[in-house]
Amino acid sequence: MPLTEDDVRNALRQCYDPEIPVNIVDLGLIYDIHLDSVPDNQQDVAVEMTLTAEGCPEHVNISAQVKARVEQLPGVRHAIVNIVWNPPWTPERLSADARKQLGID
Repeated sequence: MPLTEDDVRNALRQCYDPEIPVNIVDLGLIYDIHLDSVPDNQQDVAVEMTLTAEGCPEHVNISAQVKARVEQLPGVRHAIVNIVWNPPWTPERLSADARKQLGID
């Protein structure tokens, strides 16, 4: 059964920015997920995401964490992570759960 965007988002809830105790999905860092079917009932997955700041020193580690987590999903052949800066991340992208965890609101 092919993966869905929700499957990928749920897996990415296990990925964290090491400086913030909230997963990257609830932080609002995931902008888009592209799923492409490939031979042998597999899929290639592209994740378009941002970071909380352009100078984030953890960008390499976070990207590697996302790639590794997606490639652990059954049926994924390859994953690629694209870091984008437009639109820029703002705190308005935080989910209600993230706001609660961070004591905002």
